[in-house]
Amino acid sequence: MYISTKGRYALRLMTELARSSVNGNTVALKKISERQNISLKYLEQIITVLIRAGFVKSVRGAQGGYRLSGPPENYTVGMILRAAEGSLCPVSCLEDEVNQCPRSQHCETLFVWKQLDKAISDVVDSITLAQILEHSDAPDNYVI
Repeated sequence: MYISTKGRYALRLMTELARSSVNGNTVALKKISERQNISLKYLEQIITVLIRAGFVKSVRGAQGGYRLSGPPENYTVGMILRAAEGSLCPVSCLEDEVNQCPRSQHCETLFVWKQLDKAISDVVDSITLAQILEHSDAPDNYVI
């Protein structure tokens, strides 16, 4: 399994939004771009995916920007990575509900991939944005 920059940046973006949501603030994408040193154009692509997933809302106007659709406790790392990356399965034969691989009935290594898939899911699905903020060394009084 490989997490691309799209997945990593999506998680960083959501963490920024979670940090600002503590005060009920919206955040301009340009500010996140500057703070995280990520291309604004790339963040625009990622925010579209997160809005489509229902994780982020945009607010228009002078005090506009972006904010989480719900509290940080509602979003797991797994949810965010899957929205950005698609499947997190270590091998393609585990992506479908029913394994379509013609060798699946006789695959000696399938149990390895299933255990790895479960371990990955167990980790990313158990960590929320709120927990990331708890482990952050960024100041609590963060304001954009």
